Amino acid sequence: MDHASIDLLRDDLTRARYRVEVLDDLWGAEAAAALFRGRTLPARRVLAEREREAERAGEATAADPVVALARLFVLGQQVSREELDAALPSLTSEGAERLGLVGEGSAPGHLTARLDLRPYGFVDSLGAGSWWIVSDLGEAALGRALDEDHVLGIGGATTTLSGLMIPTPADSVLDLGTGCGIQAMHASRFARRVVATDISERALEIAALNARLNGIDTIEFRFGSLFEPVAGERFDRIVSNPPFVITPRTEGVPLYEYRDGGLEGDAIVETVVRGAAEHLAPGGILQMLGNWEYREGAGGDAIDGLGRVRSWVEDGSGLDAWVIEREQQSAALYAETWIRDGGTKPGSERFEELYAAWLDDFEARGVRAVGFGYLLLRRPRESSPTLARYERLESGLGDNPAGLGDHLARCLAGHDWEVHRDLGALLRSTLVYASDVTEERHYWPGHEDPVVMALLQGGGFGRRVALDTGLAAFVGACDGDLAVGPIVDAIADVLAVDAGALRAELVPRIRSLVDDGFLLPA
Repeated sequence: MDHASIDLLRDDLTRARYRVEVLDDLWGAEAAAALFRGRTLPARRVLAEREREAERAGEATAADPVVALARLFVLGQQVSREELDAALPSLTSEGAERLGLVGEGSAPGHLTARLDLRPYGFVDSLGAGSWWIVSDLGEAALGRALDEDHVLGIGGATTTLSGLMIPTPADSVLDLGTGCGIQAMHASRFARRVVATDISERALEIAALNARLNGIDTIEFRFGSLFEPVAGERFDRIVSNPPFVITPRTEGVPLYEYRDGGLEGDAIVETVVRGAAEHLAPGGILQMLGNWEYREGAGGDAIDGLGRVRSWVEDGSGLDAWVIEREQQSAALYAETWIRDGGTKPGSERFEELYAAWLDDFEARGVRAVGFGYLLLRRPRESSPTLARYERLESGLGDNPAGLGDHLARCLAGHDWEVHRDLGALLRSTLVYASDVTEERHYWPGHEDPVVMALLQGGGFGRRVALDTGLAAFVGACDGDLAVGPIVDAIADVLAVDAGALRAELVPRIRSLVDDGFLLPA
């Protein structure tokens, strides 16, 4: 790796102010939103109008370094060698060619991008951050389907996993299938050291470039499949956006390295789940994205996708598990989604060929639908697991500017707190309701008593919990002054009900509210 040239590139990008907020100001929010969807036309139209206005005013817009870089690397337009020399004065256009960022364009004296290089901004629990990320050119820039060794940049799955990452300090983190290196870079913000693996040499080269470009020197890159490069090692955290896309093992179907793990069906997710235990330190956590299949059994009975995941975890792993299904697609819709993702145009003959291959594969294996979601597995510090949550969340999330990581950490801490307290210890404890919790009440017109009450979670998963009079009174009294037992006894006295019966009714629901982050230990 040409460290000296990468360092010069970093200096030039910093000097040019090649940042997300600068580009957003350059072409506006609407064009920025279109770019996130892979559409460059709105931004190109804005810049074209700016150039026309500059010509009328006698100004030289093209001399602005950020405009030249944006046109070249974000919009896929050619720029003259002189423009790029002005935008990257330390590296120069020749240095950019040596790094493989650009090559000769179709117009004489012009250059075109060979790699995607764009700014990336984010917010996590440690604050706001900004990096530059190199990846392969996308479908919009290429004008054709992707190459099978394509190295993916920032996408929806990227930001989903980075937002889920529990950000508490860790000694060691493993990023399994690092791709362009983005998850390893996020992990480096809270970990002393990070090991990043991939089966693609090209991906590892680009990931190492990204780490150097952003001044990150705590990541070790290793080549190999799944856990092979870390045999015998254990980590405090494992994060993975594995190549989980279910792809037919049929000749002629492209196998994209960034999304296809080379195994049949959902076996890549099963393999990671089953292998996690021997690579997690006590208390260690694995967080990953994945797909799982819904199938028909031998007698025509449905085989539940989340049930399949549960069987992988509970087959001797000894791990805590919290698995959340966020979406479920029919076999046909799943096939359409991932064929389009590879850059094959719907309606084309090639699209129909691939569509048939996908549907044939699903039919042969009895797959009727595919679930997508998040997996959190933890190696207990004690001898046996205490957490086994497998749930479907179809509603929208709460407001989580820094991601869900902090919320997940609070929920795990709450679960650990309550599950290790027997009834007596719980009744002697003091709870407070979380700062994002509000109460909703609905009344019949003219009536004083509510007919519907609910607790609403503003952050996290935006959960809504139905309330009755007893639970509403309990949560309202959780201000840190009284313990659980005295609050329940006081409510029983007001409602003129048996205190023991009310306690038996409320305690399981109180534990559930602690598990979900509505109530916190004071």
